[in-house]
Amino acid sequence: MTRFGTIAVAAVLAAAALTGCGGRQDAPQADTGGAVTCEVGQEARVGIATGNATGVYFALGNAYAQQISEATGGKVKATAAETGASVQNIQQLVSGNYQVAFSLADSAADAVLGTGGFTEKQPVRALSRIYTNYTQVIVRADAGINSVADMRGKRVSTGSPKSGTEVIAQRLLTAAGLNPDSDVSAQRLDLAKTVDGLKDGSVDAMFWSGGLPTPGITDLFTTAKDKVRFLDIADLLDKMRTVNPVYEAGTIPAATYALPTDVKTIVVPNLLLVRADLDANLACALTTVLFDRKPQLEQANPAAKGIDRATARNTAPVELHRGADHALR
Repeated sequence: MTRFGTIAVAAVLAAAALTGCGGRQDAPQADTGGAVTCEVGQEARVGIATGNATGVYFALGNAYAQQISEATGGKVKATAAETGASVQNIQQLVSGNYQVAFSLADSAADAVLGTGGFTEKQPVRALSRIYTNYTQVIVRADAGINSVADMRGKRVSTGSPKSGTEVIAQRLLTAAGLNPDSDVSAQRLDLAKTVDGLKDGSVDAMFWSGGLPTPGITDLFTTAKDKVRFLDIADLLDKMRTVNPVYEAGTIPAATYALPTDVKTIVVPNLLLVRADLDANLACALTTVLFDRKPQLEQANPAAKGIDRATARNTAPVELHRGADHALR
């Protein structure tokens, strides 16, 4: 037990039961603006919006939920849910369906600025920057695709609707001179269906933004082997940065998926988000669990090694929730 052995965490939510796959909660109590102590009184139920079932968000989200419940002695009962990921997560966070949401930093930036898929500024804050997502662009070896520009006329999985992967996929296609709506046959599939499509030949290429290793991609390269390969997309970075400066250069190590060589790609950080009005003591407690139980999260997926106090505050333009700010001092 961590220092939460002496902390009673509040119920800022009503006692409506969570289903095993997440689900709507009553709206959280508005933050009172008082001093942050992490010490509040009642039990709380917290729903965590993650992503596709074979992705890192889902693996870490479930582990995080378990650690929240254990670290608080059951005072906070957390449950993770499979979702379409970033954009959908933010929408459902704001509407009150969930209290914590995983999101790519570019989608989160769009949300607070009211740009991209958001028509107005969204009232969200960050608990922390967490690990980095790697853009993983994979094609069938027999599809004749050697660059993103070669995807013209091809069947391309751009990820789940309203996901961060879909946002990045559309931006990469545009950066390569293609119209995402007309120049490719877009397949808006989740990761599991995308992997199946590459295996059976119904999908020619795919985009995925996820941590390393992503379980679904591991499965693809274990079973399809030489039938699929990664694309190097580093040449599109400059154009992507004109859209959002959060994009950075990165490399997928060959050892991640037993590849013949390293792969150059584009990376983007992930954030944990909450509503701006979440009770500050609950936000403090949730942030503390993230770092106190990091070793357990790493056991769920190695991507959690990227959770680091040194970079936790680097969430701009998304403001850090004041409860998280207290926890990170």
